Amino acid sequence: MASSSRPTSPHLTIYRPQISTVLSIAHRITGVGLYIGLILFAYWLWTAAYNPTGYTSLHECLSSWIGRIFLFGWTFAFFYHFANGIRHLFWDIGKGFELPVMARTGWAAVFFAILMTGFVWGFIFAGGN
Repeated sequence: MASSSRPTSPHLTIYRPQISTVLSIAHRITGVGLYIGLILFAYWLWTAAYNPTGYTSLHECLSSWIGRIFLFGWTFAFFYHFANGIRHLFWDIGKGFELPVMARTGWAAVFFAILMTGFVWGFIFAGGN
């Protein structure tokens, strides 16, 4: 095959990351993480109903520090994916495409996810009262 003298498309390493790019990639990653976590959640429900020994083992695993990190990340992924999904719904109707609005709503989605994750985990560790 003969080599072409045409310029090639710039690679990701050429461009400086922008908020919209980073949030788009994060949205996809959190979607995959939610899917994996949903499989674990379904297994948790199954063990609760049909396998008491498996439930005890899974509870011990998720109660460990690494299990709590996983659950914390899953909680953050849920709230981030939820908030960013609402942004996408507005984009579907043609709203919020201006760059300043896109940046503000992107940061709002991140702060919402942080705030709600902190609220949920604070509620859990406060004993649910």
